[in-house]
Amino acid sequence: MAKVVNNGLEQNFPRKYILFDTETTGNQEEDRIIQIGAMIVDGSGGVEVFDELCSTTVPIKIEAMAIHGITPELIEGKNVFTETNFYKTLQKLNNQDNFLIAHNIPFDMGMMNKEGFVSNIKTIDTLRVAKHLLPEQKSKALQYLRYDLELYKEEQAEADKYNIVITAHDAIGDVLVMKLLLSKLVSITKEKFPNDNPMLKMEELTKTPIFIETFTFGKYKGKKLEDVCKTDIGYINWMQENMDLDVDMKYTLEKVLGKQ
Repeated sequence: MAKVVNNGLEQNFPRKYILFDTETTGNQEEDRIIQIGAMIVDGSGGVEVFDELCSTTVPIKIEAMAIHGITPELIEGKNVFTETNFYKTLQKLNNQDNFLIAHNIPFDMGMMNKEGFVSNIKTIDTLRVAKHLLPEQKSKALQYLRYDLELYKEEQAEADKYNIVITAHDAIGDVLVMKLLLSKLVSITKEKFPNDNPMLKMEELTKTPIFIETFTFGKYKGKKLEDVCKTDIGYINWMQENMDLDVDMKYTLEKVLGKQ
């Protein structure tokens, strides 16, 4: 019954594709959301745009202000996050019929969880999907892919459709770039997995760990991880005991050490 249209999203399904990004007071446990940007796309290509500042009692860190430019004066008198139009809409769509999509979604979901959001929705992380589908790219950061994949050539026409001003590290500007990236990832997914529904496949890739071939940090940067496990197991043990390893590194070490 599903039909794929030009933007790669499905028609004839009552699904909504909720692309979103947050700006926050910082990136520590105490920090909170102060801006939400979102584009909710339906199966026929209709788009609803949200761009809302929100207040919090948590002070904005100077380091955060230097990135997104949001000052205490800008959020004074604004609704708290749970009273934004976006959050109220998200609660209505919070079910398995729909997809919630972000670049590095664990961070944004973590921020929403601190506001009391409990997810019942399918999720896609365009960052993790890019890691699976674009392994040759040096970086999978949104702004890097914006230029490396030449999304910037399409963004102004897309922004004009929805009266959006594109600014790096501004929530709605990043969401618009992410929408273009998502369309690119859909196309690649269809090429690599022609028998799969692209959105469901990307949901699967979001949950699938990635095997790390080489170190990208520390004294063994550029060295094969498997070789280091053989020659300096002490360093590997130190990493496991002292570092907050991400899911991919944990998965890789389990695979490599399991073979020894």
